[in-house]
Amino acid sequence: MQSEILVITPPFTQLNTPYPATAYIKGFLNTKGISSTQADLGIEVILALFSKNGLSDLFGQAEQSSEINFSHNIQRIIALKEEYLKTIDAVIAFLQGKNPTLALQICQEDFLPEASRFAQLEELDWAFGAMGTQDKAKHLATLYLEDISDFIVECIDPNFGFSRYAERLGRSANSFDELYEALNQEPTYIDHILIDILKDRIEKVQPKLFLISVPFPGNLYAAFRCAQFVKQNYSEIKISMGGGFPNTELRSLSDRRVFEFFDYITLDDGELPIELLYNAIIKGGEFNLYKRTFLLENGEVTYRNDALKNDYKQADVGTPDYSDLLLDSYISVIEIVNPMHRMWSDGRWNKLTMAHGCYWGKCTFCDISLDYIKVYEPVAAKQIVDRIEELVAKTGQNGFHFVDEAAPPALMREVALEILRRKISVTWWTNIRFEKSFTRDLCLLLKASGCIAVSGGLEVASDRLLKLIDKGVTVEQVAKVTRNFTEAGIMVHAYLMYGYPTQTVQETVDSLEMVRQLFEAGVLQSGFWHQFAMTAHSPVGLYPEKFGVVKETEEIGTFANNDINYTDKTGIDHNKFSYGLKKSLFNFMHGICFDYKLQDWFDFKIPRTTIPSNFIDRAINIEENFMVKPTAKVIWLGGKPTVEVFTKSKKGNTWEMLNLHFHSKRETFSIQTNKTEGEWLVSLLDKISATNRSILTFQDIKADFETNMEHFELFWYSKPIHTLREFGLLIL
Repeated sequence: MQSEILVITPPFTQLNTPYPATAYIKGFLNTKGISSTQADLGIEVILALFSKNGLSDLFGQAEQSSEINFSHNIQRIIALKEEYLKTIDAVIAFLQGKNPTLALQICQEDFLPEASRFAQLEELDWAFGAMGTQDKAKHLATLYLEDISDFIVECIDPNFGFSRYAERLGRSANSFDELYEALNQEPTYIDHILIDILKDRIEKVQPKLFLISVPFPGNLYAAFRCAQFVKQNYSEIKISMGGGFPNTELRSLSDRRVFEFFDYITLDDGELPIELLYNAIIKGGEFNLYKRTFLLENGEVTYRNDALKNDYKQADVGTPDYSDLLLDSYISVIEIVNPMHRMWSDGRWNKLTMAHGCYWGKCTFCDISLDYIKVYEPVAAKQIVDRIEELVAKTGQNGFHFVDEAAPPALMREVALEILRRKISVTWWTNIRFEKSFTRDLCLLLKASGCIAVSGGLEVASDRLLKLIDKGVTVEQVAKVTRNFTEAGIMVHAYLMYGYPTQTVQETVDSLEMVRQLFEAGVLQSGFWHQFAMTAHSPVGLYPEKFGVVKETEEIGTFANNDINYTDKTGIDHNKFSYGLKKSLFNFMHGICFDYKLQDWFDFKIPRTTIPSNFIDRAINIEENFMVKPTAKVIWLGGKPTVEVFTKSKKGNTWEMLNLHFHSKRETFSIQTNKTEGEWLVSLLDKISATNRSILTFQDIKADFETNMEHFELFWYSKPIHTLREFGLLIL
């Protein structure tokens, strides 16, 4: 198991699937013949804590602190100690998918010990009426784990959280002081578990280079604890930090104390910076070149970016490699009934990227000045599907989450066609922009290839603000696109925003009305409100005067710099809208309370909405333009028909006809044509089958038809073709 490089994700990210950064790095290192081992220490710490031995130790720790005045909830959990110890291993195995029959017992509701988290069950119980036993059991088991989490937070470690640890220390940490002070305290109980696991891994792997990926603020403290332990005990190992947090937060780092823990901190795409670090460490030498790397030189923090070599193209970075990770040990949970959050936390997803960066790259709230957004580079569809097949073979999982900033519609189309050509079965979802390219037919194609859900930023459902954001969409356009996805059977989640600079109270109210109508029309199934946050690398953060806001300070911190405190010149307190927006959305997602007045969601006076009550309904029912572009691709998703010849007579004239019988997965349907057109159509459907490599355009088809027959338009807009359009004849 010895390797030259050990790359880890520190606690905590997701319970159900590994964060993909280490798998991406390992996949790249494979292409260079560099041996590496990866580990997700988050899931390993969780499994150590949430086990019979782990819980037994936790209860022992709490009992030693008997002088603490525990809440009634914690007293109840301690009183039920034996029930928790008896059930914990079985529940974890169930959530890992290894013990499905336990669902029957869990759902009887006399198996699990219940503390305060179960108090919310009655109001949620109806939501599981349509769900199966497994889902309800997962939700009950999740509440059970959250009760134990409450116990850990109150009795053992107030910084604990399932998907984050000591997040407060990583958020807006302009100064390193508070984090440095915490790191100079005695390690916590959970720190000790983490360090024991890390010690074992270090001694088995014996790396020369230790890479720590820090995606979020909730991973930062644990990352420093890991680095601290290795520095103190294995001083010969070089340590580097990379990932989403340093990429956005540490770009102006100047505090030397950080380098008591790390030798290097790299920014943006990690492949080339890591390769250069590896070369420097393995080959040595007095002078080395670096790419986007902070290090300490002559006692000063130095940013080195002197390597002239360009970053690797996406075609050359390799396929993510999930080996070494405990793929069968991740835990699927159902925390809340939001359908998209449920997908996020339930089931294991292989993570892939269709394109590096964002093809739009204009949204004014987004970090568009940074390379991870700014540098757009798509991967070829064939290579994406090669990677899909390779990952299915290696992991045994055919679920994929494409983690793009916004997946490009044209590339999504090509990937879908490639999946259909190879006749492979996959389930996938991704993030998109709600742009007009997502026609009814493209959505049907995506569905046929295995797409089950999309998430996209509606942000503020106000055309003025969408223009200010430079979103490139209108509310009417979003409504049509969400309708197209929904009618294709693809779930739609919308990211919603409130408190954008210059947003008025009226616009917030009108935005809520738009959202209400979208849910009432059934074209949105899931959503989440976020309050606007101003970041240093977005156009709003870079040019606040253009957006009517004033930074509270121009001072740049010596540690993290991203979130910016600001004053909105409107003087509106957007915080007060949070509860009403989220409560109304929760109800809309469950298909209720559409008849409530918007005022009913708020305990302060709001103006009436100015949005017509039928705005969304009118938008989604506007007749589409049926004109077909000559260059449009024509695809047939169905199979070959069975052909029945019969004769038809009228006024003494007899001619041959064809009955074409088609069998879709769910039903059988038939169309009638004359013999000549029918034989041509059967031949055409074979040529335009989605499994074919060659693709015909509308003008190709028209030209082919007109070699032997006349009146193509009459035929194309006839009832038989109209019927085929309903069953999988697509114009793309």
